Amino acid sequence: MATRQDTRRRPGRAAGASIPGVAEVPHAKLAQRFRAEPDRARVRIVASTEIADGLRCETTVRDHTVAADEPRSFGGTDAAQSPVELLLTSLATCQAITYRIWAAELGVALDRVSVEVVGDLDLSGLLGLDGGARAGYEGLQVHVTLDGPEPRERYEELAEAVDRHCPVLDALSRPVTMERVLTVPGSS
Repeated sequence: MATRQDTRRRPGRAAGASIPGVAEVPHAKLAQRFRAEPDRARVRIVASTEIADGLRCETTVRDHTVAADEPRSFGGTDAAQSPVELLLTSLATCQAITYRIWAAELGVALDRVSVEVVGDLDLSGLLGLDGGARAGYEGLQVHVTLDGPEPRERYEELAEAVDRHCPVLDALSRPVTMERVLTVPGSS
């Protein structure tokens, strides 16, 4: 994606520029707290899912619940996005939010952010029909549209900062340690 580049604020650019619809840039105070107490920046997020009727799941993180389902053609009720669609949703929303945060951090005027994520998936991998097919996405394309008064170079600088700092993009593009812990009847 992007090459590493210095993303420090440029002289004359105000740190914590405004974010439309937000009275105060909240991440500025958070970053200040984490600089003073680096251990507080490390968090553990727990998502708990229960499968309900058919293939519909309800997942809770903190006090927020999100539903997932599969299309009717796949045996679901099509009452919510599928898990693979939610993955695209997570990437698209994380990108948009990271653009807003880093625009404020770099002092880049940004009027509008639009993100579209397109994924190519071969369902024969999930169904075990083709041993060579991946169960997950073969590729993702992230289409970002930015509007504002800045020159193109400033938006390119912003995009490079976002590519380095977007948590979901990072999790998808770099290996993440995965561990499955299975609990079944009779196990302790």
